[in-house]
Amino acid sequence: MRKKPLIEPNSYLKAPEKYRQDLITNISSSTAIETGVPAEEIARILTQTGKAETVKKPKGSGQ
Repeated sequence: MRKKPLIEPNSYLKAPEKYRQDLITNISSSTAIETGVPAEEIARILTQTGKAETVKKPKGSGQ
């Protein structure tokens, strides 16, 4: 059986920018559920290159 190169069965390697955007969407929505911070704000923070920022829970958050 012929061995396929990894890029053939792995669609993420064919479109790395789409993979990165999908990953940011996934992380931001999961983090929003856990912290109560809007997913859009988390996505904005994640897409800023070279800048680390802490996501803070809003006041009055039950968590």
